[in-house]
Amino acid sequence: MNDKLPAARIRRRVALPVLAVAMAGALLTVATPASAATGAITGYGGKCVDVAAASTANGTAIQLYTCNGTAAQSWTTGTDGTLRALGKCMDVTSAGTANGTKIQLWDCNGTNAQKWTQSGTQLVNTGSGRCLDATGPSSADGTRLQIWDCAGSANQQWTLPGGTTTPPPTGNPAMGAAPYAYLGWGNLPDPRTIMTATGVKWFTMAFMLSNGACTPLWDGSRPLTGGADQTTINNIRGAGGDVAISFGGASGPWLEQTCSSASALASAYQQVINAYSLKAIDIDIEGTVYNNATLQQRTIDALKTVKTNNPNLTVYVTFPSDRTGPDTSMINRAHASGLTVDGWTIMPFDFGAAGQNMGSLTVQAAEGLKNAVKNGYGYTDDQAYRHSGISSMNGITDANETVTVADFNTMLAYAQQHHLARFTFWSANRDRPCAGGGYPNDDTCSGIGQNAWDFTRVIAKYQG
Repeated sequence: MNDKLPAARIRRRVALPVLAVAMAGALLTVATPASAATGAITGYGGKCVDVAAASTANGTAIQLYTCNGTAAQSWTTGTDGTLRALGKCMDVTSAGTANGTKIQLWDCNGTNAQKWTQSGTQLVNTGSGRCLDATGPSSADGTRLQIWDCAGSANQQWTLPGGTTTPPPTGNPAMGAAPYAYLGWGNLPDPRTIMTATGVKWFTMAFMLSNGACTPLWDGSRPLTGGADQTTINNIRGAGGDVAISFGGASGPWLEQTCSSASALASAYQQVINAYSLKAIDIDIEGTVYNNATLQQRTIDALKTVKTNNPNLTVYVTFPSDRTGPDTSMINRAHASGLTVDGWTIMPFDFGAAGQNMGSLTVQAAEGLKNAVKNGYGYTDDQAYRHSGISSMNGITDANETVTVADFNTMLAYAQQHHLARFTFWSANRDRPCAGGGYPNDDTCSGIGQNAWDFTRVIAKYQG
């Protein structure tokens, strides 16, 4: 691409728009051994175990869904090992024992396909010896429940009626702690060097853009596969890591604009997902896309298709923020359209706050994000935090603010306390001191005194 902005400005923030465990324990006996308990079963991402559409038909899907207090989410833990809702039992389809067998509602019949034992916070099916598991893992509304080898993972942990277990954090902490890495400018260091020095495992590779039509290319010019970007990704994976790919950024050309319909945009996203067998994508909404309600809606509708076709895919949406939080239009529009994403992520800088404490300002902005997500989706505070994220910028920002390692530690403590979905930054390219102490503003260094990879070391501590 010609006339490329310096990469330190690629992320420049625009003004906000208007716009296998062995089976253990006795059959389930919660509260007191001789009595049943009734209430919600909560799990991954703070969501509730739910009977789809509150239907009592045999074979109705059992899923995760935002807790709403309805009868479809009211379960009785029987002393016979059953879990009952709407007068029927939680059942393993066809009494299957294979990984991935789906969970359904069925007439209670006394078989082991309908009996569960409690092992810590896991629920083990008696018939298969496998654990109740949220597919994916995903906490999106409508995520099917299944049985899978017991692993003690977050998507296999459940709080039963009367229980006190805190719902586990959503997402993969290593996936959520993935510094941006960019080959278009700024002389990206070998990510394997950074991995070895810091322990970080994931990177967010930027940016997937348009070729001027609806074809995805790296920066709109480098080949989707077979070039330097793929070599870098192969190297990261060869070293035991992985990547999310980010679509968008500040400068375009954006697929969200050049793809003429939501279906075409979804196809472009899918082409990239397929090319790299992705587990996560990031939609970085800035500039023209963020300022335009039509393009926002096109992006939302495309992501609905992508989520349907890739139920195991983690989707982050990243956008600018003011000091008090982001514009709420896209969050509200997404909820009204039926789109749930894994992490709404703000970029809390370019506030015009030179000389101010960026750690404190980031926490303030993140609280505004949490409230926007909470109000938009009707979440509890805990659910809203678990669907929120921070994507900071290290060192000198485009607005001449200074984000220090101490500020990152403030953000880390906040992210850990509230189990944020994501804590990352722009960028790995910048995470090193400038040669001779100068700041060339070309995204090769942070512009402040630091050791190489200091900011990434903080990110790598994130545990979700």
